[in-house]
Amino acid sequence: MTRASRLMAGITLILVPTIEYGGYFLLKSLSNPASGYIANPVREDLMRAGHAHAGVIILLSLVGQLLADGAALPSQLVWCIRIGLPLAAVLMSAGFFLSMPSTASTHPNGMISLVFAGATVLALSVLGLAVGLLRNPRATPRPA
Repeated sequence: MTRASRLMAGITLILVPTIEYGGYFLLKSLSNPASGYIANPVREDLMRAGHAHAGVIILLSLVGQLLADGAALPSQLVWCIRIGLPLAAVLMSAGFFLSMPSTASTHPNGMISLVFAGATVLALSVLGLAVGLLRNPRATPRPA
């Protein structure tokens, strides 16, 4: 594991308590009928999606930090990928959570665009990492 991987993994792990807090918030909202959480299915779905996407993409980000060590790409591009992976988790979950601030809302507001921005950052980061791994000239040839 390189120093860059350790640094980014450490920073990414700092985000885990925010995901845990999101789970706590959802659990409290589910157990309190007065919260209005269950009464609004669109808000309920967006909140669940925000929490789930954050957790899964953070895990992908941690794995991606290790994989980035072996990518044959310019260092600036590798850093964009290293930063883009956890950034995508933040953008997407923020978009899901902030698009329905009120229990009375029936449609997402403009903050839903953060989900699309995060999805774009995620796609570019993952595809860039894939290309860097597939073109790795340092790969050890398999014995015949």
